Amino acid sequence: MGEKPQLFGTDGVRGVAGEYPLDRPTVFRIGGALGSFLGSTVSRRPLQVVMGEDTRESSVWMSRTLAAGLLSKGVDIAYAGVIPTPAVAYLARHHSFAAGVVVSASHNPYEDNGIKILSGSGTKLGETQELEIERAIAVEELTLEGAGPPEAALQVRPELLDDYLEFLTELVPRGMPLPRYRLVVDCAHGAALRVAPRLLNELGIEAVILHTEPTGRNINRSCGSLHPEAMAAETLARSADLGVAFDGDADRAIFATSKGSVVDGDHVLFALAPYLKLRGRLKTNAVVGTLMSNLGMELALAKEGIGLKRSPVGDKYVLEEMLRSGINLGGEPSGHIIFSDISLAGDGIVTMLQLLILLAETDEPLSKLVRGLKPFPQVIRNVPVAERAPLDSMPEVVQAVADFRSQFGERGRVVVRYSGTQSLARVMVEAEDGEAVEHYASKIAAAIEAAAGVNKSL
Repeated sequence: MGEKPQLFGTDGVRGVAGEYPLDRPTVFRIGGALGSFLGSTVSRRPLQVVMGEDTRESSVWMSRTLAAGLLSKGVDIAYAGVIPTPAVAYLARHHSFAAGVVVSASHNPYEDNGIKILSGSGTKLGETQELEIERAIAVEELTLEGAGPPEAALQVRPELLDDYLEFLTELVPRGMPLPRYRLVVDCAHGAALRVAPRLLNELGIEAVILHTEPTGRNINRSCGSLHPEAMAAETLARSADLGVAFDGDADRAIFATSKGSVVDGDHVLFALAPYLKLRGRLKTNAVVGTLMSNLGMELALAKEGIGLKRSPVGDKYVLEEMLRSGINLGGEPSGHIIFSDISLAGDGIVTMLQLLILLAETDEPLSKLVRGLKPFPQVIRNVPVAERAPLDSMPEVVQAVADFRSQFGERGRVVVRYSGTQSLARVMVEAEDGEAVEHYASKIAAAIEAAAGVNKSL
């Protein structure tokens, strides 16, 4: 295998804000390294990067320290302030910025933060590009004296957010009766609060908006796409037609039916794919999922004559497979859904609009559109690990996985991998026998704990 990035995970550089690699000197170096990388790879001048952030208290100093590093290399900043990650992807692609940068840790708790770097085409960087930036970080040296890295003064350009909102409103066909639907929307005290309420108001859609009072420390806390239960209960209580919960940077969304049932990314793909196929708009009659996509969805799609290609976990890998295979719909159970004919980024707000359009054009409730999907029982265990030794080098883990596969064959799935953003091993087990799923998930997790040690700080 070739060299792999060390600082970059599946979704940029992520960690605890203030600690390496997100301490102030390293954040400044990352900005400088990105500036050097863009200077050597992007021909157009002047070099300008569009930058946004989420609502974490650390996002303020991180954005300004990162910007100072970029400015030190002659890169100008178009600062959008608090804005969803997919909005920055849209702006980068449609306004010929050299890159987009978002300071956000997405669905993680407020103590964490991250730096997401997007190409000028609005896609996440490939590993080769990440390695080049990491090498540049390694050679960057602080020549500053005294207090340490500076913070750049940034002035919000509100027209950037306005432009993204205009793009969203234009996705809705003229005359479509969306105002007849009532929504419950959970903004997770995150970046969606800058967009979703304004958008729904402009479209004339009545909505109850939840969790729009960020304190810097409450992003994703007991709300949003990781905790959709309150949103789903409110959807039922309010007799709303649809509920939606975004994560901190609004690149993913989880939904609820009018009956209060939670609808994840697998359900969204299953609802949309047959509809698009019927209208001749599903390219190659297939969708892209990940290793975590439920086997029940694969079987349900097969009944509709629709194939499923699986990619590694991470929306960047979903997009890579979509582009490689000529597929225009893909996503993850976590709620990252990509409509490549619209955007090359997972966008929770775009997904919300596409579901509303689906409801209007079919005149069916979401509960009916997802009725044909019967997910297999699935258990996910997150195991905090002290070290990340190769999982296939652990004999007890290998044996436990082999035992499961010998019992269930093609009617069961097991995925064991390390998280791309946290010090966790993730164990996913699914099969039709719920008790067996629980048993094997616990058995594999225990084998990992014994072999890799437990990280007691998590």
